[in-house]
This record gives sequence, structure tokens and C-alpha cells, in this order.
Amino acid sequence: MINVLSTNITSPLGFSTEENYQAVRTGASALRCYGPKAGESQGLWGLPEPFAASLFSEEQKSRLAIDGYTFFEALAIRSVREALSHISLDVASPRVVLILSTTKGNIGQAVRYYPSEAAAMIAKAIGVTTTPIVVCNACVSGLSAMLLANHLLSASLYDYAIVVGAEVQSRFIVSGFQSLKAVSAEPCRPFDMERNGLNPGEAAATIVFAAKSPSDRDMTGAVGWQLVDGAVCNDAYHIVSPSPQGDGLTNAIEAVMKGRDKQQLASVCVHGTATLYNDQMESKAIQRTNLSDVPLSALKGYYGHTMGAAGVLETILSMRATDDGIVLPSKGFTELGVSGKVSISSEPKKTDKHAFLKLMSGFGGCNVAAMFEKTTDNRPRTTDKAKLVKAHTVKLSSEDGMSLTDIYKQQIGDYPKFYKMDILARLAFVATEKTLSNSPLKEEDKKPAIILFNHSSSVVADRQFFDTIRDAENYFPSPSVFVYTLPNITAGEVAIRHHLCGETSFYILPERDEALMQQILEATLAQTNATSAISGWVDAESETCYECELSMYNTTS
Repeated sequence: MINVLSTNITSPLGFSTEENYQAVRTGASALRCYGPKAGESQGLWGLPEPFAASLFSEEQKSRLAIDGYTFFEALAIRSVREALSHISLDVASPRVVLILSTTKGNIGQAVRYYPSEAAAMIAKAIGVTTTPIVVCNACVSGLSAMLLANHLLSASLYDYAIVVGAEVQSRFIVSGFQSLKAVSAEPCRPFDMERNGLNPGEAAATIVFAAKSPSDRDMTGAVGWQLVDGAVCNDAYHIVSPSPQGDGLTNAIEAVMKGRDKQQLASVCVHGTATLYNDQMESKAIQRTNLSDVPLSALKGYYGHTMGAAGVLETILSMRATDDGIVLPSKGFTELGVSGKVSISSEPKKTDKHAFLKLMSGFGGCNVAAMFEKTTDNRPRTTDKAKLVKAHTVKLSSEDGMSLTDIYKQQIGDYPKFYKMDILARLAFVATEKTLSNSPLKEEDKKPAIILFNHSSSVVADRQFFDTIRDAENYFPSPSVFVYTLPNITAGEVAIRHHLCGETSFYILPERDEALMQQILEATLAQTNATSAISGWVDAESETCYECELSMYNTTS
């Protein structure tokens, strides 16, 4: 349980939380249609297909720009600075950590290509001196980042966490989602009968969290919102399509709501991408967990899918709306188009309750549920340090002179999907196979955490996808390559292979830091029900340049 001290939303609808909330209250939407004009073959960013998106105007970009920083970095810095301006916090303290949530960071820029490098620039600009952590878990990144903050603060590793989610759209991202036929040319319509795809969005959103003793005073003047609990569950079904029955999301919701009364919930803020399968899956998970009569709030009709920022942004709006005694309406919704029984409306609803559930789902089979509550109980939840026993370790390096394909052929050879994977997923797959062959899971343990780290994100797949969109004359964005430009897909592939339904998370660090990696692993296991974990460093820049050290851990009482 950690406390919210301050927030900010910086989006095309406004540069503060209040500006954004008031814009949404009046029904404003930042979504606009982009595409080739009459007689033209190409539209924005040279893309041949139309799409709707929420993008900053050139005037807004000019106002947000900071010399020496990319727009992505400046956007995150502006959001964090605005959030910090409302509180008194020594950000240079070794007890403060910066957690950046993003899917592609500076992908559209020629500098600081690795998200860890952008995070280091952001940390330096705002004065944070500890090592920044990048959470790169596809669409659930923002909510995952807040749960990581909960783990680290509850374990007393830090006193404060600055969580900022940020995303800037580009030719790379939009063409990738278009290749998957997931983008709508019109404003999205979550849960509606006529929904036909998502809209990309740009934004940054920040929450400053604190873990405080009961004697401390809230720096904003009163005890307020808290992140009460959360869970991450993989559905081990498919790297792109969600489980039709919402198995992973159902497990996450049940873990959070266990022992809690749904009557305390003002709303469920859903992921609601307006894609055919996501909304259907969410509706089934909501019905299966007996939340059908709790009002839903789907917010992507206002902002589109802001990806790395979405979980943070939508949580802030839900807190602000609940404070105002309302459940925000779902813009674009007209007629229910899902089979699961849910309570959703295009009109605001009144509420006198002070808690809500936030849901997110993403590629790689990851699902997250988190509960937020406004409470007078200001005692942080503390946990004992998880006692870990390393059962087995596998080390792989290109210096050994073998390609991953050769290792697979000689030592595994029974999973043809290996050949469809990118180099990073192949590395994680081979290392995991070797690890589990020496330390097999017990039959009853199908929920080990899979927590992976690296420095270079998904650089090889990124370069390969760039090759499919670089030349306008041979423009053919590859969906099979695009899905691997999210590094958390590596953990998803492992989960699918072994039907593992526990947490899957991927973190990017400026450099390999065994102490920090161990802290994250221990803090995570201390806050979850996992009794084992597969964790370690998995980095690859080419078929002949890779490094991996993966271990199986078990917890002891």
C-alpha cells in the first residue's frame, strides 16, 4: 500500500491534471483523423493508410520542447516537473527512484535509441541520482510501473517513487499496428457494436508515490489516494491475441479482489482499446469475476491508446473523477458489442464510493489489475524480504562461438515456433529450456514469475521492422516482425511454451546491475504469491553478439 502525493497529465487536451479532467468532463476528445488527402498517395509520416490518433499540435510541441532533449524526453520531463511543483521533495536523495513506463521511447529519433539512455537523460534533468528503471511490458507498462513502485517502496528500498509514463507516436508504431489490422481510421468506440480498432495517442502522465510512517504528514495536506494492491498474470495463450475467456485477466482480478467487497468499487476503469478481441475478452473476465454490475469507464475515446502512458493517465483521471463523485462516461459507446455482461454507458454516473479497479492487458499475454482507494489508513504495507534460493543458472554468450540456432538444434529441437522468433526471444527461450531441464517446475507450480532485464530492449527486431517500412517504393510493414519489437514478448513466449500463468515483466536498465536486479526480484516476490521465479539478464544485438545469464529461484519460508 503506497500513497499518491502528486499527479500530472500532459496531453493534447491540456498540460495539467485539472485541464485534462475538465476537458474530459465536457466531452472533449483529442482524436483527429489523419491520412492521404484527395489525390495524394501518402498522408502523415508518409503512411499510405488513414488513421485516427491523438497527437500534439506543432504549437504544443513548441511549448513543450526543451533544448538538448528529444520531444519524448522533454514531454516526460515537463510532466514530472509539473507533478513535483506541487510538493516538497528532495529528488536527489538516494531514497528516490524514477520509473519510466514506455513501449518505444525515442523510436522515431536518431539519438538515444535505447529507452535506458532516454531514462538516464530524464533522471538527470529532474535531478534524480539513483538508477532509473524502464518498464517495457507492452500496453500494461504504466500499471506495471506503479506495481513496481509498490514493490520497491513496500520493501523499504526507497521512500519515494516518481512513475512517469510517456509515449510519442511515429511512423514506426502506427505502421506496425496497421500491419496487424488493429488501427481504426475513425475515432475508436470501446465496447461498442461498431468498434473496429484502436487509435494511437501521445501523452505523458506522472504519479509521485510515497511510503510513509503513520506519523508523517501528507505533503499535499491530507491523507488521500493509495495503491492498495495489484497483480500481474499471463494467460499463456498467444503473443498477440488474448485468451478468449479472459483467463489471465480473470486471475489478476481475483487475486486483487480476494477478501474484498466489490460494493466498495465506484468503477472498473477498463483497458478498452476498441479492438474486437480485447473488449470481448475484458467483458468475459468482468462477468466471470462477478463485476457485471459495477460501472465501467473506458477512456480511450478521449485520448486514444497512449500505450506506455495509458495506465498512469487513466488511473489519474479515475482518481480525479471519483473525487468528484462521478464515473466518467465512455465516449464513442452507443450499443453493447460484447457477449460478457457489463455496465457501460456514454453518460456520466454518480457515485459516493471511494475506490476503483484499473485493468490493462497487452501483447505477450500480460494482464494487470490494480485497486486504488481513498482511505484514512495511511500505514504503508511492509513485507519481509523474500528469501531466495538459486536452484540453477544458465549462462550463454556469443563468445562461446555457437549460434542460438545451433544450440536449439543440438539440445532442444522440438519447438518449431523457435524459427519464427526474433533473436532476443530465441535467447530467452533457449536459456529457459536449459534452465528448466536442470530445475524442472513442480507439477503444482504453474505460476512462477518471469522477470527479465536488459539494456538494448528489442534493438534487432526494431532494425528489422525499420527495413520493412524504410522504402516508400517497397513499403510492406511486417506484422510478424513488429510483434517482437516489444521486449516483453520474450517472457510471453516462455509462458506459452510451458503454460505459465504467473507474472511476466521486462525491465530495461542503463547497464547490467546485479544488485538492483536482485532487489527488484526480491521485492516482487515478497509482494506476490509466487514461490519461484525465472529471472536474469537477456540481451542481444545480433546473432553473433548476445549475452544471457538466467537463473531459477525458489523462495523459502
